[in-house]
Amino acid sequence: MEMIVRNPHDGIYAATPDYVHAMEVRQPERLVFVSGTMGLDPAGRAGADLNSQLHLIWSNLRRILAEAQMTTKNIVRVTSYLRDVSFTEANQNARVAALGEHRAPTTAIVVETLQDDWLVEIEIIAAA
Repeated sequence: MEMIVRNPHDGIYAATPDYVHAMEVRQPERLVFVSGTMGLDPAGRAGADLNSQLHLIWSNLRRILAEAQMTTKNIVRVTSYLRDVSFTEANQNARVAALGEHRAPTTAIVVETLQDDWLVEIEIIAAA
């Protein structure tokens, strides 16, 4: 499998350092579509605050990816659903920390979550 970043420079706004406009994936053998994942611990309890929920989300995503013999380096798409626009920076920082040098196309959307104590939900697509 080959992943090629597609960041055109002419005729479009520049991508910031924390994401890419597009990721071309050539000849993947497997795709994994991960449901929206919440910041819940193994007992199903939400983390007490935004940072703990973001930590739990990325821990949960790493566990799901490991089940498919993948890592965060296999992520080709990230969508974040934030309960409040003020969560944007913390969400970005958590994503950058979780992905390291790897960058993926990403979108963040402000929504009303299904449970009041769910502050953020993240879904991903991974390829190998």
